[in-house]
This record gives sequence, structure tokens and C-alpha cells, in this order.
Amino acid sequence: MSDTPSALIASPDNAIVWYDDTLFLLDQRRLPAEERYLQLHHAAEVAQAITDMVVRGAPAIGVTAAYGVVLAARDAYARAGGAWKQAIDEDLKRLGASRPTAVNLSWALQRMRERIETLGDGDPEAALLEQARGIHQRDRVENQCLGDLGAALIEGPTEVITHCNAGALATGGYGTALGVIRSAWEQGRVTRVHADETRPWLQGARLTAWELRREGIPVSLQSDAAAAARMARGGIGWVIVGADRIAANGDVANKIGTYALAVLARYHGVGFMVAAPTSTIDPDTASGDLIPIEQRAGDEILNCAGHRVGAEGAEAWNPVFDVTPAGLIDVLVTEKGIVEHPNRERIAALLS
Repeated sequence: MSDTPSALIASPDNAIVWYDDTLFLLDQRRLPAEERYLQLHHAAEVAQAITDMVVRGAPAIGVTAAYGVVLAARDAYARAGGAWKQAIDEDLKRLGASRPTAVNLSWALQRMRERIETLGDGDPEAALLEQARGIHQRDRVENQCLGDLGAALIEGPTEVITHCNAGALATGGYGTALGVIRSAWEQGRVTRVHADETRPWLQGARLTAWELRREGIPVSLQSDAAAAARMARGGIGWVIVGADRIAANGDVANKIGTYALAVLARYHGVGFMVAAPTSTIDPDTASGDLIPIEQRAGDEILNCAGHRVGAEGAEAWNPVFDVTPAGLIDVLVTEKGIVEHPNRERIAALLS
């Protein structure tokens, strides 16, 4: 519509918008068929949107939660006035519990808590909004930086494989894995992207393909099971993925199916790159086997597009993430630099 504000014109880089004192989220469940924003006015709505996959991707979850704290503070101050710091606690806990695996969620909430501690009893909304916008902008800038760093590692022209969606939709803007691909495409290093469809939510088919086509980057969809055959044919220089949590020893939790890609890449001599901001690194989690792995309802596996496909009586195992051991990762790309063959010592050096 011609009267739609420019802030609310759907694009991959415009998936999280604070406009007119309201949080707007591009509903990723409806893409690519429908480009629709949801208006959120309360922290409980934000937490539910994160749980329901309206927004997904670790950095995007963190940014969204930060804006959720602003809404929580508005409600807390309206209810309790000068006692708002006590009144906000329940909403902070609700936001923190919305997705357990993505460490950017707890990272962003901790930044917001630290800002809360510096404030007095007056209306906190403006100060917390400034903090949330800072987290959002920081993510955009860091993604562009890591995109350029990762692109420099690609000796092109070549084709690459990616899994799930680690683009602008999954971040505050530009993207992590797709940020690397965007930069590499602009430099002539990548000629085509092979995107896994990514069952059961089809983030690759619905979201990654939508983003890449919007950027004019050639993309071919493939079933998750086709990656080995694609690598065996040759012409694939890298597998490039994002991350939801990186343990202190370099193990990486990412969308289910990532571990299999890493094994396949090692066998076929294809480079395996993880692109993620340092806010995704969790130095308090020693190794990948300590990362909490979210389990979602079996109905997501037993059904497709609202129709039952699994045999009646069959059960389903539906972990959302798996853990790729650090030994299978050739390079970790962050906004602070590149870590080749990540391990505990190299991760600690990066963070220091």
C-alpha cells in the first residue's frame, strides 16, 4: 500500500522494526507466500512470538528480546511506578525461557539487565530503548564485518552449500552465513548457493531462498539428504552455516542436520565454515554435550502443511539442533576475527 511507512516495507534487512512506540516483527512463518508484520505491545507477546517461531535465528532472538524488555519496562512502570524494577522481573524470566538453546537470548537480556541496574525509579523506557537499539545496530555492523572476513577466505569462483537460514532474517540485519555469501557474491567469489530445504520448518526453502533471490544471488534448493550427492559431483568449495551457541571448546550447536553436513564435508574435502558473532560464544559452557538442546512437538515431523504424513501410531523425535564437534570445523568467522580449527585455547584468545 502506498501509505505504508518505509520502516514497514518488508525486506530481509527489515524483519525487526521499532516504529511508533511499537515492536513489529515480520512473521517468518508466513514467508514467502505472505509478507506480514505482527504488532507487539507487551513482553508476553514477544516471548510467545519467539517460542512460536515468528522470529528465529539466535541473533534475531536476542535483538527481539531486548525490545521485549522495553515493552516490559513500559508495563511495569505503568503498574508499579517507582517500584518498576521489582514488577519487571516476571517478564524478564518469561523472555529468558522462550527458547533455551540460543545463547544470544541470555546475552541480550544480560545487557538489558545491566542497563536496568544503572537506572533510578523514574520512567525507564527511553533509556532501555536506546540500549535495545544499540544491540540491534551492533548486530548489523558486526554481521557486515564478519561477512567480509569470511568472504576473503573463499577462493572463487565456486559454489557453496548452506543449511537452515542464517541471513538477515535470522539476525539484526545482513546475516551471518548469508552475510558471508552476500559479501562473497559481490566480490565474484561465489557463483551459486545450494540451500538445504531444512525440515521440518523448511527455513532453507522458504526463507534462505527468498532472501537470496531478493539479492539476485542464484540459489538451488535441495532436500537435506541430497548434500552428499551434491558434494560428490564436485564444484562445492565450502559449506557455510551459522550457529545458535558455541561452547568454550569450539563445539557448535546449530539447526538439526548441521552435524551431518560437517561429516560429509570432511569426507569430501569441502571446507566447513561457521559464521557467528562473538555474542553466540558461551564461555560458561565447557563443551557441546552441555548445551541444552530444544525438543519440539513431534507433530512438526508427523505433519506437513497441516496434513498428517506419518503413519498413525508412529512416534517422532524432534530435536531442533545438533552439536558439531570442533574437530570438524575448519574455520569460525566472527566480527573480531577468524579462528582456524577452533579449540578451547583459540576461543579463549579470541574472547580476550
